[in-house]
Amino acid sequence: MANEQDNVLGTGSAMLTPSGYKVRPKVALSCCNKVVPPAADSVIGKCPYYYQPLHGEYWETVNKVSTASAWEAVKAWAKFWDPYKNGDTFQTLLHRREKLIEINSTDSDWSRHGNFMMRHIGCGHKPPSYYVSYGYYYCSNYGAKLYPNLSDKGKAWLRSARWYLQANMEDGLSQNMSGNSIQQSSKKPGNGSFTMKVDQYQLELDDNTFKTFAFKTHPLAYLDGGLADLDIWDMKKILGQPNMQEWGDARTWGQAVDSGTVVGKTMVGNAWDATKDDVDDPVSHALGRLLAK
Repeated sequence: MANEQDNVLGTGSAMLTPSGYKVRPKVALSCCNKVVPPAADSVIGKCPYYYQPLHGEYWETVNKVSTASAWEAVKAWAKFWDPYKNGDTFQTLLHRREKLIEINSTDSDWSRHGNFMMRHIGCGHKPPSYYVSYGYYYCSNYGAKLYPNLSDKGKAWLRSARWYLQANMEDGLSQNMSGNSIQQSSKKPGNGSFTMKVDQYQLELDDNTFKTFAFKTHPLAYLDGGLADLDIWDMKKILGQPNMQEWGDARTWGQAVDSGTVVGKTMVGNAWDATKDDVDDPVSHALGRLLAK
């Protein structure tokens, strides 16, 4: 974990002045703590794990556009948004900084996004956009709309997959603190594995690298959560969710094929020769509906 020096945001000097002198010296705040503390077990599997929507800009972005275009708007906004410019929210987080950066924090305002902000102040780094877009937005929007329409088994799967998604993310962040390689395998035999080279302490600092890592964890989470055991009616409801724009990203196709291979073989046996070149099936398309729930 970070040492005491990592918690110092700035230093200044002072001297004796007349009692009527009210001008305070300015101290520049700066901190770049790349050590990612583990999240509390109690927050894993919940949407605010990714982001707490404390910033007004988030709600303005979501509410000012139509449902059909909300996903594109949120994704574009999250990538270029500078959360540090919202002075009121930044000050709110700053006053609780010690709680937000501690190991296994249970502070009510904690999130991966907020934790990053309080470890990187004035150093030019921004939180991965995934936390807001693929993480919180998908979890709180599509997940909330889909959940009531699933069977009991489907609901159990969505809860389980969400937990695995975040547990896998925690595992990857932890591995990046100790080395230059991330390796994950499914908890259940036959659901796959992956290895990814990432320089130590750098996973959160490159937006594209972080998104690639997160996408690699998705098939493991979907399948370990029990996706292959769902019936066709739950699959159709998953497929029926709105907005397919995320299929413009090749990484989405990759995770769909990886998961679809296992699901397809489970559902129709050897009748479907699932290969990485065959993505024109409803199961694979359905996987994209739950990118980060």
